[in-house]
Amino acid sequence: MPASDAPVTGAPASSGAAVAPGPARPSRLDPAIAARLRRTPDGLVAAVVRQHDSGEVLMVAWMDDEALHRTLTTGRATYWSRSRQEYWVKGATSGHHQYVRSVALDCDGDALLVSVDQVGPACHTGHRSCFFTELPVSFPEATS
Repeated sequence: MPASDAPVTGAPASSGAAVAPGPARPSRLDPAIAARLRRTPDGLVAAVVRQHDSGEVLMVAWMDDEALHRTLTTGRATYWSRSRQEYWVKGATSGHHQYVRSVALDCDGDALLVSVDQVGPACHTGHRSCFFTELPVSFPEATS
């Protein structure tokens, strides 16, 4: 079943109240998978996205349970936009699609590794990867 390119607005997470361990928005995610997720207070899990064949890290985005469900069942990378408070399918407007090859959950359940076949740039700036700004690293040399 293809994912719609149209945004789907979700209900914002409650603020100020005690955070439930479950998702912030309704979801069709398999309950066995949902039970393994450790979410932020607003119901999100970090998604590190890499090119499936080279391992190149392309971007980091956020998924809630429903975005993960859509990603796992449609083969198209779907994320939760924190700024727009809606779902977005990567490439729906830019044409720079991410076709999902695999998804792995880390040992703590608080991050996902999404391996994709990236078409075009992954970054909204037009770069292949969002990680194009090198920072200087300096540290004392080890003495042995």
